[in-house]
Formats: sequence, C-alpha cells, structure tokens
Amino acid sequence: MTLDTDMSEEPNQSLTRDAIRAMRRSYGDTGLENLPADPFTSFSIWLAEAASNEFIVEANAMVLSTLGADEEITTRTVLLKDISEGGFTFFSNYQSRKAHAIEMHDRVSVLFPWYAMERQVSIAGVISKISDSESEEYFATRPWSSQIGAWASAQSQPLESRAELESRFAGASEKWPEGTAVPRPPHWGGYRIIPLSIEFWQGRYSRLHDRLRYERQTTDSEFVLTRYYP
Repeated sequence: MTLDTDMSEEPNQSLTRDAIRAMRRSYGDTGLENLPADPFTSFSIWLAEAASNEFIVEANAMVLSTLGADEEITTRTVLLKDISEGGFTFFSNYQSRKAHAIEMHDRVSVLFPWYAMERQVSIAGVISKISDSESEEYFATRPWSSQIGAWASAQSQPLESRAELESRFAGASEKWPEGTAVPRPPHWGGYRIIPLSIEFWQGRYSRLHDRLRYERQTTDSEFVLTRYYP
C-alpha cells in the first residue's frame, strides 16, 4: 500500500531556526508553595481545576510512554478513566503495540500536559492489567459506538484502507445493533498504574518554575514530598 503524501501544492510555511528559537512564553507568578500530604488528593484537585478550564481539551488525556522490544520507547495519548486502588486506570486493546510493550516492561510513565494552566503532572510507576470484572463494568458504560469501535479496530495492525475499517465497523454494527447489549471483546480491558513518583510542575516567571515530587521506593511504602530545582 502506498500513501499519497505529495504536498508540492502546499505553501511553504516552515519556520526558520531563529523563529523557532524565539518561541518563548512568559509564565505567571502563581506559586506552588505547599501540597497536601497525599499525592492523590493533590492530583484530584488539579484534575478538577483542569477539567473546569475552558481552554483545556480533555483534561484526563495523558501521554503514556512505554519501553518495548529492542529498548524502543514509544509514546501515545490515552485517557485516564479512574483513580482508585492506589493507581491511575486507562483502557486499551490488549493486542496493541503498547500492550506488547507492557508485557515486556512493567515500568511506564505518563504526563498530563495542562499548558493552558502552565501546569503539568508527570507520573512514573508499575503497570498491570485490572480484573476482568472491572473491565466488564467499565465497558458496559461506554457509548454504543465506542463499544462497536473496540470490536472493529485491530489496533496497531496494518490497515489496507479506511474503507476496510469502516466495513469492519459496519459488520460489528449489524451483529450488535444499537440498543442491544455489546459484549466486551476478550482482547480489550484496563490497566492500572501504581505510582512510584508523582511530580507537580507549575510554570513561573524567569523560568524559576516550581517542581514538587512525591516519591517512594516501593508501591506499598509511604510517599516523601521533595522540592526540586527547575
């Protein structure tokens, strides 16, 4: 399959090196002086504030990085769907590239880039699948079209054309018409990240940003909060 990538008719809108270097934003004076002792409390507060900010699209979107075969690091955006059991949960196809990477290395990191608020939260920890019952419970709450999409997409596999994907969606739609119960695909479910570190970053003037990080040695030990140089 060959994709048409001819952009010869597009205007040249590339930026010069100087223009890229000149990209600079002056951050505000909102400081990050103290945080609650519990990192999940801190995160829940920040997530709620991000969700109420009209300039942030999908406040629960997080950039997930995994380490796969041949030490290959890959990143993609997934959606946080739960904060419980001492961790952060998202859902995916268990046959996807990220799933294969997770099977090889159970250490991952995620980043919540809330640029509009001059904030970010980075989390590193240990990941594992959640129970089938938890995955079943969440899948049942998804919109019908999302449920069908989980059946239609062989995530991360080569796709001959868009028409093939649409055909698979149509086939699954015929099998489970809207209004009927759609079973959870056996290859689809949730993962939970149990954090070893959670860092809260607040942009500040003169690049004197605030960085406060909760850290612990194991997933069942207590967190220690430390401030770091920006």
